[in-house]
Amino acid sequence: MKKLQQSIIIFDLDGTLTDSAEGVIRSAQHMQEKMGIPKWADEDLKFIVGPPLIKTFTEDFNMNKEDAHRALEFFRERYATVGLFENKVYAGIPEMLVELRKKGKRLAVATSKKEETAVRILKHYQIDGYFEVIGGDHREIGRDTKAKVIDYVLQTMKAKKEDAIMVGDRKFDVEGAHLVGIPCIAVEYGYGDKAEFDASGADYIGAVPKTVADMF
Repeated sequence: MKKLQQSIIIFDLDGTLTDSAEGVIRSAQHMQEKMGIPKWADEDLKFIVGPPLIKTFTEDFNMNKEDAHRALEFFRERYATVGLFENKVYAGIPEMLVELRKKGKRLAVATSKKEETAVRILKHYQIDGYFEVIGGDHREIGRDTKAKVIDYVLQTMKAKKEDAIMVGDRKFDVEGAHLVGIPCIAVEYGYGDKAEFDASGADYIGAVPKTVADMF
């Protein structure tokens, strides 16, 4: 494969840089208990990792807007204190980041997670220093979709779209990148699978972090 030429690489967080499933699932179960609804098994909640939570609560939990916002508060009640550190950096991620920086790439993060929480996680695992910008959900100012977060990161970096590419593990990353007008590498080690990537039109697929580094 011909080497990719983009100079700016924007990474998703959950399922791309870190394996956050345990904390997200436990916090979702906490939300269910607080909302007085049956608690789902771990296996049945795996789908919740990655997508915007409000979208998940309204569409997959069939909540109205008011209940979805209450659910988000209950979720964050646990996640912000305990759940965010029930997490681990995927094997090979630090080495991938080092390699990409050696190749002169500018790196950033665009996540549907609350921005201040994303910063705390990346600092805790000591990989925040690799990224020029860490962008996340900031719905108080209307930044509440993956596409809006990606666009914010591009604007902050004063980046041209032809110089940028997204790396993520779910269809939401692919779709968000395409809405903004940039391509996306989908990674197989996260929470998505090849069928999802094919259906959403992922531009490239990487098996492991080293595969991503080697694409450039």
